[in-house]
Amino acid sequence: MASVLLLDRTTNDLCMTAGNTIAVATDPYATSQSVANALKLKLGDYWYNTTLGVDYDRILGGSMPLSWVKSQFEKAALTVPGVLTATCYITSLVNRHLIGQVQYTTASSSGVTGFSL
Repeated sequence: MASVLLLDRTTNDLCMTAGNTIAVATDPYATSQSVANALKLKLGDYWYNTTLGVDYDRILGGSMPLSWVKSQFEKAALTVPGVLTATCYITSLVNRHLIGQVQYTTASSSGVTGFSL
């Protein structure tokens, strides 16, 4: 994967280097950050391709089976260039609070990105 702009983990804003330039993330962190961004993208919100994203309206409506929910996160992770496989695991679902992770692989590494709704 090509380099991506490094985002602050707390604010999700751009990071600056000591030399006052915009920081860049490289692999494997660049892929991890890109997978996390893909999981956060709501279906229809990406201006240039409204077919990308997770269908949060249906997920938060609470009527979809967990297998379908997991497939939404896996599909989103697979849109990241270089991601070859993605498997979603739901670790908790209590009072409509969903916690899980997506484990993914690339040609040269593997990673895990968590989510909480």
